Amino acid sequence: MGLDRENSPHFSRREWLTGAGSSLLLGASPVATPARAAQPQPVPVEADDPPFDLLIKGGKVLDPSQDLEDLRDVAIRDGKIARLERDIPAAQARQVIDASGKLVTPGLIDLHTHVFPYVGPYGIEPDPYCLRKGVTTAVDAGTSGAFSFPAFRKFIILPAATRVRALLHVVSIGMVAGDVGELHDLRYCDPHLAAKVADENRDLIVGFKIRFSEAYTGPNDLEGLKRARTAADQTRLPLMMHIGRSFTPLAQLLSLLKKGDVVTHSFNSLAHGIVDAEGKVTPEVHEARRRGVLFDVGHGSGSFSFEVMEKCLHQGFLPDTISTDLYSTNIHGPVYDLPTTLSKFLLLGLNLREAFARCTVNAAQTFNFGAEIGTLKPGAEGDVSVLDLTTGDFTFTDSRRQTRQGRQKLLPVVTVRAGKLFYPEAG
Repeated sequence: MGLDRENSPHFSRREWLTGAGSSLLLGASPVATPARAAQPQPVPVEADDPPFDLLIKGGKVLDPSQDLEDLRDVAIRDGKIARLERDIPAAQARQVIDASGKLVTPGLIDLHTHVFPYVGPYGIEPDPYCLRKGVTTAVDAGTSGAFSFPAFRKFIILPAATRVRALLHVVSIGMVAGDVGELHDLRYCDPHLAAKVADENRDLIVGFKIRFSEAYTGPNDLEGLKRARTAADQTRLPLMMHIGRSFTPLAQLLSLLKKGDVVTHSFNSLAHGIVDAEGKVTPEVHEARRRGVLFDVGHGSGSFSFEVMEKCLHQGFLPDTISTDLYSTNIHGPVYDLPTTLSKFLLLGLNLREAFARCTVNAAQTFNFGAEIGTLKPGAEGDVSVLDLTTGDFTFTDSRRQTRQGRQKLLPVVTVRAGKLFYPEAG
C-alpha cells in the first residue's frame, strides 16, 4: 500500500454524517460489543511438542498490508508470525488466546511519542503507555538530542519491551525544558554532531526531528531547518518537522522538505497551518504531498483540531499516518493512547481499515525499522494487537477542548510483542 494519499476518496456530506463505506462500522460489525468483556487469558495446551508457541484464535483479522478483513487464526513461533489461516487446531500451540468477537491487527505503530522519562518534562515510560495500550513499536520524536541519546539508548530503549526507535533532535540538548525553547540558542544546533550520533546508532535512530513553534525557536526556525536539512542529507535519513504557530510561514518551510520527510501536527488550528483562512488546504501543502512529503497527525495537547481535520477530510486530504504525540501531560486526556486516537477517526468517518492502515502498514513504510512490522504475513515479527470495538455513548475531545460524540471506541485487550503477552494495567 502506497503512502501517497493525494487521491484519497472524497467524503460526500451524506457519507460523512453516516460514516458510510465501512464494512466494520457499528450497524454491520460482528465485533462491536456493548460493554467491555473480560480479558481473554492464555489457556495452556497439553501436547507433547506443539509446533506453535502461541495461537490467537477466532478473531476478526484486519490487516491492511494484505487487504485482509476476515476471521483468521494467528500462530506465532519463536517470536515470528508462523501461520495466518482459518481453523488452526488449538492442540498445535502451547498457549491459546480466545479472540472471538475481537479485532486482531498487526502490532500498532505510533510514529510520534515521547518515551524518554526522567529527563525534562515530557517523557513517559514506554511499556505502560504504549505496549500495554496496543502499541508494539513507538517512535520517540526528538526527546533526546546528541548529548542525551546515549542515556536514552542504555537506560530506556534497550531495556524496554516496546520496540522503541528514535528521531534524534537536531538540537543537541533535545527537549529538556518546557518553557525555554531549544532553538533560541543556535549554538546547540550542530547538524554535523547530530549526523555523527545518528550514524553511530543506525540500529535505533531512524531520522531527525525539529520543532517549529515560535515559542521554541524565536526567529531561528528557518536557519534551524537548514541545519536539519544538512544532517538529514548527510546521513540520508528522513526529517520530521513539527508545525504550528511558526515564526516563518509554512510555505517557506515546506519548500525545504523532500520525499520521505514527515510533517507532524498537520491538523492543528494554529497560525501557519496547512489550511488557509477559508479552510482550504493550501497549494504549497498539495505540492509538498506530490513531492512525497508525508503528513502525520501527532495529536498532542495542542495540535489536533476536529474542525480542521473535518475540513481536510471533506477535501479528500487524509493523513498518511495517525500518531498520538503522547507525553506526560496528555496521557490522562485529551490523547490517552493510540486506540483512543483511532476512535476519533472512526467518528470522523474513516472506516476501520482506513484507520488501522495509518498505524500499521503506512507507518511501517515511513521509516526503516530494521524489522518486518505492520503486517501479519508469515515470517514477520510476532507483534499483534487484540482490541475490543465497544459500542456506547462516548465523548471525545480534541486539543482545543472541543468535543464530539461517538458510538464506537477501541480498547486494548492484549498485546503480543515478539510472541509475549502484555495486558492493559488496571485503572
